[in-house]
Amino acid sequence: MVELDSESNVLQRGDAAPSFELPGADGETYALADFADDSALLVVFTCNHCPYAKAKIPELNRLSEEYDDLAVVGINPNDAEAYPDDSFERMRELVADGTVGYDAYLYDEDQSVAAAYGARCTPDPFLFDNDDGTFRLAYHGRLDDAPNPDDEPSEREMAGHVETLLAGGELTATEKPSRGCSIKWKVDNEPAYWNQ
Repeated sequence: MVELDSESNVLQRGDAAPSFELPGADGETYALADFADDSALLVVFTCNHCPYAKAKIPELNRLSEEYDDLAVVGINPNDAEAYPDDSFERMRELVADGTVGYDAYLYDEDQSVAAAYGARCTPDPFLFDNDDGTFRLAYHGRLDDAPNPDDEPSEREMAGHVETLLAGGELTATEKPSRGCSIKWKVDNEPAYWNQ
């Protein structure tokens, strides 16, 4: 396992969310525009096998359940050929058995969406505010203050950021990087920012 911290060097605060259209584990196809009725959007690059990502599934489910005006979208960009547990079929199983209850769990098979967002690790959360129909990055950072998969968080930081956004406030908090397993890029598919 390669452990990385997320860094903001592709999307900056205020930048528009890159568009996407990806297959969902529930059998539907989802595009960024499908979430236009939500006041906020949390896009989390995640996967099935990483212990850091698995540890945050309950928190992502909780965020999805707690906030009606927030869409929680998980995107799995990992190379399933090299990491079979990250396959689309396994994603479908996790949604079907209720383990994953986000608004959508999507498969980024060609990894282009992860590259467009500048994703580095799983989980890597990006919180967007709906600015008159354009989702703009409000915060890129961790979900809570638990540094390791087995640690219990003392603060649900992302929930606080979501509440600030939904109340019409502006997020000024310093971004605290997420920690997780590195994105598993296909051979020769690493984006330009990867080794910077």
